[in-house]
Amino acid sequence: MQTTLKSSVTFIGVGLHSGAPVEMTVHAASAGHGIWFRRSDVTAVDAMVPARWDAVNPTPLCTKIENADGTVVSTIEHIMAALVGCGVSNALIEINGAEVPIMDGSSAEFVRGLLGKGVLTLSYDGWALRILKTVEVQTDTGWARFEPARSLSIDFAIDFEDAAIGSQSKSLNMANGTFVRELCNSRTFCRNSDVEAMYAQGLAKGGTLENAVVVDGDRVLSPGGLRHSDEAVRHKMLDALGDLSLAGAPILGRYTGARAGHTMTNALLRALFADPTAYEIVECDASINANLPGAGVTRSEIPAAH
Repeated sequence: MQTTLKSSVTFIGVGLHSGAPVEMTVHAASAGHGIWFRRSDVTAVDAMVPARWDAVNPTPLCTKIENADGTVVSTIEHIMAALVGCGVSNALIEINGAEVPIMDGSSAEFVRGLLGKGVLTLSYDGWALRILKTVEVQTDTGWARFEPARSLSIDFAIDFEDAAIGSQSKSLNMANGTFVRELCNSRTFCRNSDVEAMYAQGLAKGGTLENAVVVDGDRVLSPGGLRHSDEAVRHKMLDALGDLSLAGAPILGRYTGARAGHTMTNALLRALFADPTAYEIVECDASINANLPGAGVTRSEIPAAH
């Protein structure tokens, strides 16, 4: 069934890349609404931006969406992952700036807020997107692939020079609250050697050792160290779930990413929708609903706050 929030929830923080203070409120929405952002600080042009794959304006370090009037919202991947991971299919997200607050660098605070308000089941059937055949995109450095499967699973592999990250891989079936239990508290990360380059590009102005894992060789510079020994690949899976949610319906299929990022995942969605024989839209029956990422999840499954 389609869902929304029982009541609104507000998050206050700063943008990771802009460093600008921002307030964001997630409101309930009716069946069929989907997920939309509304820029409350935009008045002269259309302030509504759809959280949809074909609204993505590709950028390397985050997911940015943009409407026809040029209104943008960036770094949406963590709140989008939280919404799908908590089973919320309809919401209006009101935000007074151009970038979603980074919070602690993960989706955990969003998950706590959403589940704290509660998820409301609407008396309307939901729909899912079933993968029918393999679709793949690749670059010189990595690749991403869809394959048929009964429910959404994510396989991911990364490889970094810094020994604190190194080579990591993980596979998870995302059904029944796996995201909340296994991925939601994994933080964004970067190499210390890349920080100056990001500053030079006008990025990471809001980044700190409190909202990102920063590594330098075999050292983790962020206080408290890692939340998981493989926190980096878990965060990549978190990002992938958020980016895949832009399909507009839950995906029934296997996603595999190898050194893939936001741009590649969006390219994979574009390749999928360019081939009508690669997918079908199906009505969610009880068996499909039971295997969606947010099915049956409760606040007790949220990892302890750090």
